[in-house]
Amino acid sequence: MSKILIVAEHDGAKLNVSTAKSVTCAAKIAGATIDVAVLAADAAAIAAEAAALAGVSKVLVVENAANKEPLAAILAPQIAKLAAGYTHVFGPSTTFGKDIMPRVAALLGVSQVSDIMAVDGSHTFKRPIYAGNAILTVEAPAGAPVVATVRVASFEAAAAGGSAAIEKVDPGAALPSHTRFVSRSGATTGRPDLQSAAKVVSGGRALGSAENFKLIYSLADKLGAAVGASRAAVDAGYVPNDLQVGQTGKIIAPQVYFAIGISGAIQHMTGIKDARTIVAINKDGEAPIFESADIGLVGDLFTIVPEFEKALG
Repeated sequence: MSKILIVAEHDGAKLNVSTAKSVTCAAKIAGATIDVAVLAADAAAIAAEAAALAGVSKVLVVENAANKEPLAAILAPQIAKLAAGYTHVFGPSTTFGKDIMPRVAALLGVSQVSDIMAVDGSHTFKRPIYAGNAILTVEAPAGAPVVATVRVASFEAAAAGGSAAIEKVDPGAALPSHTRFVSRSGATTGRPDLQSAAKVVSGGRALGSAENFKLIYSLADKLGAAVGASRAAVDAGYVPNDLQVGQTGKIIAPQVYFAIGISGAIQHMTGIKDARTIVAINKDGEAPIFESADIGLVGDLFTIVPEFEKALG
């Protein structure tokens, strides 16, 4: 029988939705027992959220002051120790998971399976390759732990309603001293997180400048949406690279995605293929984005976006 350990992603106070989506993925393995590992400095509130997820059997809590910040070098040795007795160790295919899970795989002496988008069996999975143009079926060795990242855009979040047991554990891992947290810096926008937002407004190179990109921020704030951007907009310096959506940026699956001034190159579309509704605004009626858009507006974004925002009241 499969016994799966999911590494919880959180911000120190609240569980990230990527964890609930990883639980859904794990539940696709027939007969699997699913546990969640929460590593934090103070894990009480986070563990309670994890325990409430449907399908979770147990929450393993590792409280240590060293776990206050999600440093891969610190967390990976502890996760590798916790993995003893588990057939699978899953983490989300987010910035957090992509940083930590390869280290876990290396410590366990196995190759990582990346970006699981579908489960065909306990050791057989599907993942996208070639910018999503092809789907590869991979089979992990049956005699070794499966360490994998879950493409969270491909799964719905597990519902609440569970009542898993919460158990404090000490993995007994020796923590390295060569890596330490120094400081964290970043803009606080008050907007939803790009990777988990239900609504996203993205701008492309057609905005023309960082100053003009304020149109995107304004509309996003009106809609209560997160802000994204194409690689072209990021490369042009309009916005920081943490807003990039696409093959080399964030892979997202919002309920509504607004693509404004974005042509729709395949690398960008890879990042939004699981969006429920795509709304495109572009003055080029032949832009590739319209082939994938559910709603398309052909026209000047500098006219349409202000009018749209005004109509929102």
